[in-house]
Amino acid sequence: MSVVALRGVSKVFGTGGHSVTALTGADLEVEAGEFVCLVGASGCGKSTILNLVARLDEPTAGTVEVDGTTALMFQESALFPWLTVQANIELPMRLAGVAKDERRRRAAELIETVHLTGFAGKRPHQLSGGMRQRGALARALAQDADVLLMDEPFGALDAMTRDTLHEELEAITRSRRTTVLFVTHNVREAARLGDRIVVMSPRPGRVRTSIDVDIERPRRIDSPEVSALAAAVTDTLREEVLAHARG
Repeated sequence: MSVVALRGVSKVFGTGGHSVTALTGADLEVEAGEFVCLVGASGCGKSTILNLVARLDEPTAGTVEVDGTTALMFQESALFPWLTVQANIELPMRLAGVAKDERRRRAAELIETVHLTGFAGKRPHQLSGGMRQRGALARALAQDADVLLMDEPFGALDAMTRDTLHEELEAITRSRRTTVLFVTHNVREAARLGDRIVVMSPRPGRVRTSIDVDIERPRRIDSPEVSALAAAVTDTLREEVLAHARG
């Protein structure tokens, strides 16, 4: 069953001659436990979709249905600099009224899950970029959300760190059967992680095609199968951009 459904969704920012149409007639469904990657040219509305699903914004037209709760993870870790790793992870639980002992227990489990053991008392400025993103992932998981929304969470990291986090994210989300909607500009990353790749048209964005990723897991980002699929997706994106330029 679909846990996320966008039907005929349009989103316009601004009014009159200064308005910008980010999405028009976008249709998308995501099933429970599915890992869906959104790819497309800059400005095609990928992040707008995440904001709509997270209820941070409302569509101008159409409907957005979400069966359950959501947690949003950004390109930057957005950890509070005055809080320790442990306190950052505990924060959403504290806001939800979870008792202190339970918060500490669950935070300790998540710290181990994302391989930050020994760094619970550190503050974000004392961590590497990859470690901060691990902390951000743990904080998102602490919300026990049904749908994890990820907006280019590894885009600013080096290749080796990104590859390690790919493995960890895959292991965590598959063991928890978490539904993931993942925005990326990196088509190899999409082919490496996704159960399905959704290709969007240039602005105003709409879903152009959906590609099932039929590659056995675990995957390597440099495998021939991932490379071949990434090349095919890149060709599709190029065709979309050229068609848009021709009008």
